[in-house]
Amino acid sequence: MPLPVVTGAMLTCPMGLAPSVLNVLPTRRTLFESRPVATIMDNIPFVNIPPFGLCTSLANPITAAQTAAALGVLTPGTCTPVLPAPWMPGSPTTLIGNVPALNNSCTCACVYGGVITIVNPGATKEILA
Repeated sequence: MPLPVVTGAMLTCPMGLAPSVLNVLPTRRTLFESRPVATIMDNIPFVNIPPFGLCTSLANPITAAQTAAALGVLTPGTCTPVLPAPWMPGSPTTLIGNVPALNNSCTCACVYGGVITIVNPGATKEILA
C-alpha cells in the first residue's frame, strides 16, 4: 500500500551520486505524524528537492563540459535538478488543498535523464481513506 510522503523523506536519482531529503514547506498546514505532508506540486528544485551531490548524466551541461575537458573521461558535475513537471501520478484518493497528495510510489523526472524516486517516505503509517 502506498504511504504518504512527509518532509524528511529520502530521495534518490540514478544520475546523482548522493541521496537527498525532501523539504515540504508548512504552508498548507496539513500534518501527518507531526510533519508537513507533501503534494505532487512539491517539486521545486533547491526548495523542495535539494541536489543529489554530483551528476553523472552527460545531458547535464556541467558534466558534459567537465567530461570534454577530461578528454572523454566521465567527470561528474554539480547536480542542478531541472524538474519541468510535478510528481506523478499522485494519490487518486487523497487531496491536500485540491492537489493530489504525494505517496511513495510517485516519481519525478529531471530533464537531464534522471528519474527521482522516494526511497523512504518519512511516514510509517498508512492513510486510510
